[in-house]
Amino acid sequence: MTDEKPIPDAVTATRCHPRGLERRSVTDAEDEGDKCTNGPRLIPSVEELEEVLHAAARSCRHCDEVWPNLYLGDMFTSHDRFGLWQLGVTHVLNAAHGKLCCRGNEDFYGTTVKYFGVPANDLPTFDLSPFFYPAAEFIHQALTSGGKVLVHCAVGVSRSAALVLAYLMIHHCRTLLSSVRCVQQKRWIFPNRGFMQQLIALDRELQDVPTQQAQNRTLPI
Repeated sequence: MTDEKPIPDAVTATRCHPRGLERRSVTDAEDEGDKCTNGPRLIPSVEELEEVLHAAARSCRHCDEVWPNLYLGDMFTSHDRFGLWQLGVTHVLNAAHGKLCCRGNEDFYGTTVKYFGVPANDLPTFDLSPFFYPAAEFIHQALTSGGKVLVHCAVGVSRSAALVLAYLMIHHCRTLLSSVRCVQQKRWIFPNRGFMQQLIALDRELQDVPTQQAQNRTLPI
């Protein structure tokens, strides 16, 4: 995103992709999350993330473009096939697949839209992490092929937001904090505490930071 504001008092991180990609570094102080510098990165706690999330402006739109050609929205948007056609959406990722309020499936969208369903519950006890990489790959393949993607759940702030954050972390060399601040420029999000903990674990995995080291610090917010 070209209009991302610099983040003050930020520190840098060394990132290591677990799938065998090259080691990279990023800084939240830069305008683009995939610009790299060297140095250690501090990982936020759940409480620190909640502080950042609470501080963001609230939005009430059904759908927002939070990254070029990547839309984050709710079930209202997902049910509006004509509206999706007007947006040019070619791929739909439903983070509430199988739930009564989110009835999308391959038959609902037809052959013009590729569909991927994640049967997640918006509960802190639900383990969303096994879907981080498959969902990120679905989004990545769609965008690199010139498509447009809608990622949604019931409200578009927790399940779907967590998967969008994971995508930015995995495929754009962004930290969790950088990803959160990137998305919340366009849409208010608030993944539940369980999802936050799982995203923190992903952040630690990508940065190759030991758990104890990540816990024994204070993050500047």
